[in-house]
Amino acid sequence: MIPEKLVKDNYGWMLTLAQSIVGEQSLAEDVVQEALVNALSKLDTFEHRSTIHTWLRRIVVNQSISVLRKTRRLSEDPLDGYQPEFDASGGCRIEDKWVYPVTPETLLSQKNTHQEILHAFSLIPESHSLIVKLRDVEGYSTHEVAKFLGISESNVKVRLHRARSALKKILEPTLKNEGSNHD
Repeated sequence: MIPEKLVKDNYGWMLTLAQSIVGEQSLAEDVVQEALVNALSKLDTFEHRSTIHTWLRRIVVNQSISVLRKTRRLSEDPLDGYQPEFDASGGCRIEDKWVYPVTPETLLSQKNTHQEILHAFSLIPESHSLIVKLRDVEGYSTHEVAKFLGISESNVKVRLHRARSALKKILEPTLKNEGSNHD
């Protein structure tokens, strides 16, 4: 593949992916630039065992994680304030009933809710939100996420569960308000 064509055909989605992981436009631009430099320098070693898109995607994810590590944003901050509450016996989760089930498509189509979702991601530690982004948004397997982050698969599963629980707790008021508007 011609290097100019590689950049032109892939820059846009690479930037979107990097920004979804690192969160900042300028940082994402740096990630993509470095990823493209890495890819172009190793283009002659590309073995075609996967598509060029898959290969570049992996490079962008690895570069994004590397940048997050350098900026120390993958620290192990606790999620304590965002975990579900349980009754006195500790066996039953305390939750209010939802008035109206909202589909993910409906949520994403509404700009305010979309902003709430982005805000919720910003409230939980990057080490946890990154796992949700890689697993649930980008579709990587638990095994792949573990390899990217250099942690065990069981650790990925625990963090994923905790992050999803935290996001649910943070977003419940928004989701309930959305539901009451549709009665």
